[in-house]
Amino acid sequence: MKRAIFPGSFDPITKGHEALVIRALNLFDEIIIAIGTNSNKKYMFSLEERIAFIEATFKNEPTIKVETYEGLTTDYCEKKEAKFMLRGLRTSADFEFERAIGQINSEMKPEIETVFLITSAELSAISSSIIRDILKNKGDASQFLPNSVIIQS
Repeated sequence: MKRAIFPGSFDPITKGHEALVIRALNLFDEIIIAIGTNSNKKYMFSLEERIAFIEATFKNEPTIKVETYEGLTTDYCEKKEAKFMLRGLRTSADFEFERAIGQINSEMKPEIETVFLITSAELSAISSSIIRDILKNKGDASQFLPNSVIIQS
């Protein structure tokens, strides 16, 4: 089975994340959207809310699972017997950051391959941090979120 881990904080999940996962369904038998937890990080949405957003977004796709993890992503991949780590690239800055992480991950666990998918042009400006900023300032971010994600302001 070709299983991939798509790690992130998903605070919140965006249309960019959604589109990336949908495209990746053609490459993998199963995708685990893995929400990394970090007790030192302040999130806008609770872990339960983020799980609910993702589950609602992919409720009709049985090959997509949602889980949480702590620690190194490579250790989590190994635990889940996932040979692939899925990452999205929006900008050249994303590429440089993700390339460095991918190379270090490859040194640590050479059996885990990082797979990069380039975000479509119309979604490349969307990021969770921009969405959080819109929401903090009482703006309407609904056009950047999956249709199943309803956020009350």
